[in-house]
Amino acid sequence: MIRHSIQPRQDWKEEADRVGFTFHHMGGQQYWDESAWYGFTLAQAEEIEAASETLHAMCLDFVGEAVKSERIMTRLAIPEAHRDYVAETWTRGDPSLYGRFDFAYDGKGPPRLYEYNADTPTSIFETAVFQWLWLEARIKDGSLPAGADQFNSLFEKLRDRFGAIFPDGGYVHFSSDPDHVEDRQTVKFLEDLAVQAGLTPKFVSIQDIGLDADGRFVDEQNDIIQAAFKLYPWEMMLREDYAANVAASKTQFLEPAWKSLLSNKGLLPMLWERHAGHPNLLEAWFEDDAGAAGLGDSYVRKPLFSREGANIELFEGGVAEPVLDQGYGAEGWIRQALHKPPLFEGNYPVIGAWIVGEEAAGMGIREDDGPVTKNMSRYLPHAIVE
Repeated sequence: MIRHSIQPRQDWKEEADRVGFTFHHMGGQQYWDESAWYGFTLAQAEEIEAASETLHAMCLDFVGEAVKSERIMTRLAIPEAHRDYVAETWTRGDPSLYGRFDFAYDGKGPPRLYEYNADTPTSIFETAVFQWLWLEARIKDGSLPAGADQFNSLFEKLRDRFGAIFPDGGYVHFSSDPDHVEDRQTVKFLEDLAVQAGLTPKFVSIQDIGLDADGRFVDEQNDIIQAAFKLYPWEMMLREDYAANVAASKTQFLEPAWKSLLSNKGLLPMLWERHAGHPNLLEAWFEDDAGAAGLGDSYVRKPLFSREGANIELFEGGVAEPVLDQGYGAEGWIRQALHKPPLFEGNYPVIGAWIVGEEAAGMGIREDDGPVTKNMSRYLPHAIVE
């Protein structure tokens, strides 16, 4: 794994705007960065692929146990009133669309799991589309060899997965905050994939979803929401006033509610409890476990629920690095062994490895000046070159 500096394409911003990647800059900060790219060998890409599918299988095995366990549900702060519904979505086989594992990886040792973004992961458009366009352009202009490739089948697998989940076609609602540019563009991309899979998508703003007299969720035209992709996390949904209506609504959600057991940093000590010493895991404990003391004074403290690196604290030799405090942590904390990303010329890259259905589907790379990936951490493309 090598970081290569390169001159950015002169017209990349115009191309990004043309294809709908309008959030390449946000809040005056650059998000897409093609002043460098990361090179992998085919064997390294296959190692990331294998780790993703191995961990995915471990996670599904864990869910099968968790839905039968009040202890686990309590540990993961699943609201008691909705535990039966979470379990029901698993036992009846509600399908999953996608998820993303975040790995530390340097190309020398195995990928090590930081966390699993199992419910509402973003960065799919830049992974599936724009970094692939970058690859094609760089091969064409000679910056990359003709045989260069990417670990990237995300576009095709997402499209085909929509078709597998909804083999008979039909309407599917898509919902997010319409005023959040990245979220709305991400959902637009998924709507386009749904069309290619033979579905008819319809967007509804999260705040415009209502309830009819029969207890069904409806959009602003009072059309029943039978199936919905929602870019809104379950840990928040299950704590909203309308949560009491979710089970009776009969809506098929993507992601299903059983994903709330995985999109939770309490998953990390749960996996360690079952697979201690596994090469793709880092030692992790709930903060009130006796084993947490064994990590000593160098560890990472994470709230069960957190977004974009918020409230994640790194302790090294007992000294804490500055934290982005956004108020997370009320539901509890875990501690994970300190294992910083590799350092390349002052940059810390984290691998985002995608799962679609049951299969690994590619990767993207986020890079930051510090070891914690945050909302505006840069996205860099990658290529497989031998």
